[in-house]
Amino acid sequence: MKKMLFKGFVAAAAVLVVVGVDAQSKYKKPATTTAKPAPANTGSKVTVVKKSTSKYAAAKTKINQVNPAADTTITPTPSVSGTSRYRTTNNTAIGTGTTTTTTNPTAPVTYSYDTTIQNGFGAKPEVSLRNNYAMIRTQVRDRKPLEYEDLREDDAVFSHFIWREIDAREKMNQSFMYPAQDDNGDQRFFSLLLSAIKNDSVIAFSADNDRFTKPLSVDQVMALVGGANDTVDVVDPSTGAVEKVITKKPKFSPDSVYTFRIKEQIIFDKEASRMFTRILGIAPIAKQVVAGKSLPRVLFWCYYPDLRPSLTKFDVYNPKNIAARMTWEELFESRFFSSYIIKSSINNPGDKSLSAFIKDPLFRLLEGENIKAKIMNYEQDLWAY
Repeated sequence: MKKMLFKGFVAAAAVLVVVGVDAQSKYKKPATTTAKPAPANTGSKVTVVKKSTSKYAAAKTKINQVNPAADTTITPTPSVSGTSRYRTTNNTAIGTGTTTTTTNPTAPVTYSYDTTIQNGFGAKPEVSLRNNYAMIRTQVRDRKPLEYEDLREDDAVFSHFIWREIDAREKMNQSFMYPAQDDNGDQRFFSLLLSAIKNDSVIAFSADNDRFTKPLSVDQVMALVGGANDTVDVVDPSTGAVEKVITKKPKFSPDSVYTFRIKEQIIFDKEASRMFTRILGIAPIAKQVVAGKSLPRVLFWCYYPDLRPSLTKFDVYNPKNIAARMTWEELFESRFFSSYIIKSSINNPGDKSLSAFIKDPLFRLLEGENIKAKIMNYEQDLWAY
């Protein structure tokens, strides 16, 4: 009985093994029947090449069989002929195919001088050949400034000197940097000063002091802004002749001159019973780089009474109404500018500027307002009610 049970158990186990093997064969890939040959032992590294089964690789192989060099060969483009000033390496004459040079060693070299100073410094103004306005301008342009009222020294019971600076970057002073061109030239105030010195015989004085002691010639003034000579080679493409143009290279841009210093005297006249403010001089201040630092430099001084006739020839830019423009002489006499005090003769026995003993710029501005208050209070205290 035991032998029969054992034989039945063995037969059942055999049936289960056969069924399991048959179930796995439906999902298992057939094993490779061919074995790879063993490489020979030559002592070198053996590289095994794997066969790719990707469909993209198969498609690429099919394309390469049709045209093996299709994806590696580049067809050269035809050579470009003709002349072009932008193509210096292939500059050939039209229809000839020969290379031409832009310079001729045997051509004469000439020199020419450009006497105008670039960037608006002393440049000759271009006059309009037609009326530049829609209306007919019948206003007489030859205007003269009004004469000053005589002030006697015996009638001056109170007097002080004030030095101010006008910063053209302020909104009220933007007319000083108006860069437009007119029939009388550049409209920036610094260019107007140069035009007055060059064309109206206004004498400029050295910036060594502000008492107008050392006059400067026109050439000396232009040398302050003109800088050194600069030579530029200009080649004629047709003849190959070389022309060397010698020009003046400016030391700084006109836009860097946005500060103007004013020296004025305040006088209370007892005969007229009023306070007079008379401008004595104007000096432009340029920003120049010295040892890597931008430092202000006073270029020259102009005596304001000599400058008044020239300032009547130029109109001030009016952002509100072009038809209601005033002259520069009217702007200074009417005090239509913003400024701050940098020095005064009030309580200043050492003749020093405010920056010499007040380092904080904010406190310097407050001290300037204090000086204005002292002058106004003196005039108000003279009246009795």
